Amino acid sequence: MLTIEEIVEKTFGRIRGLGNQIFAVSPFSEYFDDWLVNLKAVLIDFESTPVASVDDEFVKERSQVISDVELKLVERRREEAALGDAVKRLADQNHLLVQIDTEYVTVTQKLSSRRKREIQRLTRKVHDLEEELDQISRMKTGIFNPFAKRAKAHKMAEVTRKLDSVKSELESVVQSYQVEQEKLHDECENEKQIVIRQVQRLEKEVEVLETDGSVEDRQVACEALVNALKALLQRKKLSLQ
Repeated sequence: MLTIEEIVEKTFGRIRGLGNQIFAVSPFSEYFDDWLVNLKAVLIDFESTPVASVDDEFVKERSQVISDVELKLVERRREEAALGDAVKRLADQNHLLVQIDTEYVTVTQKLSSRRKREIQRLTRKVHDLEEELDQISRMKTGIFNPFAKRAKAHKMAEVTRKLDSVKSELESVVQSYQVEQEKLHDECENEKQIVIRQVQRLEKEVEVLETDGSVEDRQVACEALVNALKALLQRKKLSLQ
């Protein structure tokens, strides 16, 4: 028959083995019930050994430790339940990032298309006015026909004025579209930065929740049970003196 010291030492090993057990994949809470059953089974095996003869103090300490770790695991279960919500919100934010980029591309393409049409229209107008101005400049007027000279000068001045106006409008259109494009880009980047900060926060939250935080709780509980066993063994030795 094993001595009380040998039984306690064997129990130490089983308890510490459970304390060091790592749950590899989430949801980790799926392992909690089995782990508690195994821990309680180790204690039942020990307490059912005739030579163990546990006292009230040990039973009280053991019960408190089990109660404490059960509460801790319930809290861990609640935290893990929040993981599903965090993962969903993270997916939503990532989808929003894609949506922002897609909308930016769509709006930019529409803006570019309008800009191209407007520039083409004004460029053709500039070309037509330049041709008209060239034709007028090549018109011949008689030396002794002041009326024709004045009409030609007036016509050139009028066309030149129109040409300058269209060129100015063309330049203004190019600049306004550049300003609008920069504004769209800045708005898009600002909106994305807000979402990116949310994504980063949620990624950290998910990363924490995807780590088995119950390890420390279970190790603390198992070490407390080992200490309770040590104290029981010491009391037994003292009672035999």
